[in-house]
Amino acid sequence: MRASVEVADIFRAAGPAYRAAHAGHLSLAQLKVMSAIENCRTAALGGHVEACEDCGQWRIAYNSCRNRHCPKCQGAAAWTWLAEREADLLPVGYFHVVFTLPAEVADIALQNKALVYDLLFKTASETMLTIAADPKHLGARIGITAVLHTWGSAMIHHPHVHMIVPGGGIAPDGSRWISSRPAFLLPVRVLGKLFRRLFLTRLLALRDAGQLGFFGTMAHLTERRAFLRHLARVRTKRWVVYAKAPFAGPEAVLAYLSRYTHRVAISNRRLIAFDDRGVTFRYKDYRRDGEDRQQVMTLAVDEFIRRFLIHVLPRGFHRIRHYGLLAGSARKASLALARELLDVATPPDVDTPVEPDDHRPPCPCCGGRMTIIETLERWRQPRGPPRASATNRETDA
Repeated sequence: MRASVEVADIFRAAGPAYRAAHAGHLSLAQLKVMSAIENCRTAALGGHVEACEDCGQWRIAYNSCRNRHCPKCQGAAAWTWLAEREADLLPVGYFHVVFTLPAEVADIALQNKALVYDLLFKTASETMLTIAADPKHLGARIGITAVLHTWGSAMIHHPHVHMIVPGGGIAPDGSRWISSRPAFLLPVRVLGKLFRRLFLTRLLALRDAGQLGFFGTMAHLTERRAFLRHLARVRTKRWVVYAKAPFAGPEAVLAYLSRYTHRVAISNRRLIAFDDRGVTFRYKDYRRDGEDRQQVMTLAVDEFIRRFLIHVLPRGFHRIRHYGLLAGSARKASLALARELLDVATPPDVDTPVEPDDHRPPCPCCGGRMTIIETLERWRQPRGPPRASATNRETDA
C-alpha cells in the first residue's frame, strides 16, 4: 500500500525550486538521486500494463528507479542480498557492534566522504580483528559483516558502522573453534582506544598527503596547526563503541540484517505530512526513554531536502563490506572449516534464489493471475481501454 506521503512527492513538488536555489552547490550524484526518486514508478521510466486472465481487470505498473538511495527500491535488493547471506550463517550466537565517529571528525567526513568513510570501515574492522586475535582476549580469527550508516534518526550527519560478528572464531593454527563467552565478545573500552588511535593517526596521514579538502567554515583546517588543534579535542575523548548481547538465533540475525543493510536516511512510513509548514516526520530521541523516545519533528522543505541529500554516497562506494573469515575469495573455505570445527553439516550448494522479474501481485478483484498485455517505453503513457460508446460507433460505421 502506498504511503500517504513519500519522499518522491516532496522532491517532485519542491525539487525544481531547490535545484534552482542551490545551482552549482549540488553534486552530480545528488542531482541524479533527486531525478531517480522523482521519476521512480512513473511513466518517465516506462513500465507495462497487466490484465487479469480471469476477470479482465487491468492495471499499470511503472518501473522502479533501483537507486540505492530511493526509499521505495530497497526491498528487492535486500531480499536477494539476504538470500545470499543466509547460507553464511553459523550455528553460534551473533553480536551487534557499532563504531561511531565523534562530531568533530564527522564534520571532516562530510567534506571528504569517500576517504573518511573508507577509513572508518578499515580502522573499525582492523580494530575488531586485532583485539579478537589477541590471546589476552579471544585469540581467534573472526568474521565481520559491516554496514555504513551516515544518519541519525532526525537525518543529521552521524556516520557509524554496524557490524554483525559471530560469537567466536577459528584458532590461528586452524585446529579448533574458539567460542566467546555467552554474553561477551570483546571489551568495548579496549576497542574504543585502539579505534581512536588508528583512525586519528591515519586521518592525519591523509591530511599531510594533501588528500583532504576543507571548505567554508572549515577552510582554516588546511593549516596543520589548526588541524591538530581541532583533533586535540577528540584525542582524550572516549570514542563510542557499542556491543549488544548476541541475537536469539539465526532468524533474528537475518531479521536484523533486513532492517539495516538496505536502509536509507528516512523511510516513507516515517513521514506524516507535507504542507505549507514543511515536512513532518517521526524520529527517535535517544536521550529519552520509553514512550517519550518517539518524537515528531517538522522541518522546512529546503532543510528536509538538504538533510536527505547529505547522505548520498559517492559513486561506486560500497556500504556493505565483509572482513576476516567472511572476506572475499577466502569466505567459502573459511566457512567450510568453521563448520567442520563446529561439527555441523555444510549446507548443499544451491543456486541463489532470485526474485523473478515477472513477479506480480494477484488480481485485486478476483485473485487471478495477471499477465502483461502491453509494454510501455519511457515517457509513454498507456492508452485506456476502449469505451463501449466508441466501440458501438465503429461497429455501426
